[in-house]
Amino acid sequence: MLTAFVQAFRTPDLRKKLLFVLFIIVLFRIGSAIPTPGVSSKNINTCLQQIPQGGAGNIYTLINLFSGGALLKLSILALGIMPYITSSIIIQLLVVVIPRLERLKEEGASGQQKLTQYTRYLTIGLAVLQSAAFVALARTPGAVFSGCSLPIIPNTSLGVIVTMVIIMTAGTGIIMWLGELITDRGIGNGMSLLIFVQIAARFPAELNQIRLNKGLPTFIGVLVVGVAIITAIVFMEQGQRRIPVQYAKRMVGRRMYGGTSTYIPLKVNQAGVIPVIFASSLLYIPSLAIQVWGPTKHPAFANFVNTYLSPSTAHPTYLLAYFVLIIFFTFFYVAITFNPDEIADNMKKYGGFIPGIRPGRPTAEYLSYVLSRITVPGATYLAFIAVLPELALSIVGSAQAFPFGGTTVLILVGVGLDMVKQIESQLMLRNYEGFLR
Repeated sequence: MLTAFVQAFRTPDLRKKLLFVLFIIVLFRIGSAIPTPGVSSKNINTCLQQIPQGGAGNIYTLINLFSGGALLKLSILALGIMPYITSSIIIQLLVVVIPRLERLKEEGASGQQKLTQYTRYLTIGLAVLQSAAFVALARTPGAVFSGCSLPIIPNTSLGVIVTMVIIMTAGTGIIMWLGELITDRGIGNGMSLLIFVQIAARFPAELNQIRLNKGLPTFIGVLVVGVAIITAIVFMEQGQRRIPVQYAKRMVGRRMYGGTSTYIPLKVNQAGVIPVIFASSLLYIPSLAIQVWGPTKHPAFANFVNTYLSPSTAHPTYLLAYFVLIIFFTFFYVAITFNPDEIADNMKKYGGFIPGIRPGRPTAEYLSYVLSRITVPGATYLAFIAVLPELALSIVGSAQAFPFGGTTVLILVGVGLDMVKQIESQLMLRNYEGFLR
């Protein structure tokens, strides 16, 4: 991997692309540190010092994760990439149920461009809703940082609130623009890389917190376990079942086509990190309901949620529900994104077949059978990695005691592997001509 980066910096055009990506990342991090007008940065810093890591266990933990800690600081890029992730997932789900969107997907590049435009519009709409909801909550002292009653927004007039919502929404638009710049003029997927940067930005502080609170032996132990987990994730993310496909020879005019062999790669973790996001979001709904209604309005329900379904307590009921939901959403997401019937029809149309399997319906049933078989270990692995930080929470009693696990490492490893593949493919493309000589 390091060799690929060294060779990329030695190639002039790749070096320009990598430096451009680094420049965008620097701008992105600067924007994440600039506070939104109307926010008291002094009071926020005081609350962050009183409550380590920005109030572990609140309902905004997931969004704060994807914003690199910028959400709880109410910066101009506080929402991070979360509105875009949510809108992308919604559009993917709607493609399955709305025939018009499905036709756009089948149109190729032009249809995909329209779907991307719909995703942008939906992102801005979600950014308006999320920023308005969070600013409205931040108006009440102690609502964002439990136990800290300092006013985060001293002036709660309508003009100040509207200005904050507009600026935070514009920040989401800037993030989309920066991500597309990286995709077009840099290397790799821009949105994924920005998520990578925001999550990685929190790792040094979390590791230093472990060193200060738990001591050097625990710090070294966490690093060793973290390296082992990363190795296991790389192994599982690279794992795939390759189904061989043979294309029959056919005559088109006076020329013969086909007769080639290829394969269909079915990844063990076909769903990626999406099931973890779905499960986390669903389990945050009860806590969000209590936050909106107030714990005094429904005390029995509030007590049940705070005891059994709160991320901060890591109760076995919560862990079991989290585990089961991840497995369920893994199968659900794979079922709506991978269509065996469509693949079987395309193979039949172009003269392809799986050796030993008849084309058409038998091929679709075989693909569905294989996919369900490999999704079982993939879903179990995904659920275990996601629940691992919560297990650490229940054992040592600190939400930040084990940063290597869950959504963080899954995204870091996935984006890192994709970045390396992109660089290697670019290097291979530029060295291909010399290889033929």
